[in-house]
Amino acid sequence: MEPASRWRFNADFTAEKYATLVRCVNETEKWPTDFRVSETPIFLTNEFTNEVIGAASAIVDLVRTPEFARHAKSAIPKGLEVPDESTHPNFLVVDFGICGEGNRLIPRLIELQAFPSLFGFQLMLLHCMRKAFPAIPRDWTSSFGGIKDDEYIELLRRTIIADVDPENVILLEIEPEKQKTRIDFAATETLLGIRSVCLTKIRKRGRQLFYERDGREMRIERIYNRVIFDELLRRSDVDPGFRFQDDLDVTWVGHPNWYFRISKHSLPFLKTEHTSLAFFADEFPAGEKIGDYVLKPLYSFAGLGVDMKPTSEKLVALEKPREWILQKKVTYAEFVPTVDGRKSKAEIRMMFVWPDDDIGPTLVNNLVRMSQGEMMGVDFNKDRTWVGSSIALHQGGQSDGGEFGRKK
Repeated sequence: MEPASRWRFNADFTAEKYATLVRCVNETEKWPTDFRVSETPIFLTNEFTNEVIGAASAIVDLVRTPEFARHAKSAIPKGLEVPDESTHPNFLVVDFGICGEGNRLIPRLIELQAFPSLFGFQLMLLHCMRKAFPAIPRDWTSSFGGIKDDEYIELLRRTIIADVDPENVILLEIEPEKQKTRIDFAATETLLGIRSVCLTKIRKRGRQLFYERDGREMRIERIYNRVIFDELLRRSDVDPGFRFQDDLDVTWVGHPNWYFRISKHSLPFLKTEHTSLAFFADEFPAGEKIGDYVLKPLYSFAGLGVDMKPTSEKLVALEKPREWILQKKVTYAEFVPTVDGRKSKAEIRMMFVWPDDDIGPTLVNNLVRMSQGEMMGVDFNKDRTWVGSSIALHQGGQSDGGEFGRKK
């Protein structure tokens, strides 16, 4: 991408500096990272930065239209709708593969979600990158719109906590201490002061929910929801203290219905210059070559169930074809040169937050996943280097320094 910055980083890279990065991400919080962190950020040109911002913004604009609302009306599986749906999602993340077309790199939509991403960890990762690689210029940042660290944290606070005491806000998950993303839960606690709570530890009385904090019973007023429905439905061993479908006196951040409404279910609707063709499995056109497509279950995470080599026979065998989509394959560019002569490919997640009272969502940060395998997830790139979780930097104004979590 930005060749001069890439050349300088590679020339300055050492195994010792990467070890510093790994120590930072593993020792800054009470929980270490349980996924691989890449050796490098990626460096965006101004041209690509503007294009990917425009591409993400155009897609977010589409999901705010009345036409999209009609498309999303049937997205929630029967029996899973949660009461008191919010007027808009609190989080939007848009994933783009970085693809080669002609002689340039372009962002091509892979997926989108109205579900929280690693908003705490990505700020921490930027600080760790700066600590490990001090030669990264201060005017290169991962945030957008000139947002400084304190402004970023305040936007998260307004979205997640609003005007409630942090003690009455929880981050809800299934066994949070065992999740691969637990480092983000810890980073969120450092930034905002809210605890991670397993849904089996919740107590319900009437319409109210309670949890224990430092030996005291605390009422829950807002739930920062990190429970993935796909996992909840698969975990027959989990006995929650309440049902999501209960009529509760709590505010969901973000509301669980948006997990379904803005998801892979949205892909057949979305048509921009940065999207690829997508069809529900029961609407796949006879004239299309199925080998040019990827078969994806609508509501799974982290690449679970994705079939890179679908066939007509597999489509016929699907029990619920409306819960699957076929999305046209894209070709990721191998554009990140490594110090050992190979090249990595990447996708970039554009991360928006939307406080309850704001007119629209704000693009705040990004997340990068790097790969040298067939798929992007860290589970598909084991025993490789210069792959894993990372961040994209662009020349966007003076970036904050200091230690992560120095203010709450």
